[in-house]
Amino acid sequence: MMLPRRHDFDFFDDMLKDPFFTDFRDNNLMKTDVKEKKDKYLIDIDLPGYNKEDIKIQIENGYLIIHASTNQNKEEKDEGKYVCKERYEGECSRSFYIGEDILEEDIKAKFKNGTLTLEVPKKDNKKALPDEKRYIEIDDE
Repeated sequence: MMLPRRHDFDFFDDMLKDPFFTDFRDNNLMKTDVKEKKDKYLIDIDLPGYNKEDIKIQIENGYLIIHASTNQNKEEKDEGKYVCKERYEGECSRSFYIGEDILEEDIKAKFKNGTLTLEVPKKDNKKALPDEKRYIEIDDE
């Protein structure tokens, strides 16, 4: 015998609304695709709502670090309160280990329609690297 479903209470719906299950979906993690080709990696990172000036890309100790920050309300003059707010404000970052032998001039970066595209070459040779942080410029389309 099947029991009818109670529409006012569903254990799984309530359980999945718990912050334990929803926090990972609402975090500031940048959605990223990494594609390997013969001589390079292509990295596409979704950054909707960000401007090119909001994004910093650097290499430090063999890590490629992408950092973005935004504040959607910085120029909002109208007083009122949000009834629903789903767009992310603040800072987020991702890092990828690319090796000690990749220099900032080896990486190409483009930002178009809210997607940051990076081309990172595969390299085997070692170069003398500076110890300071190195930044990568994002090209205009």
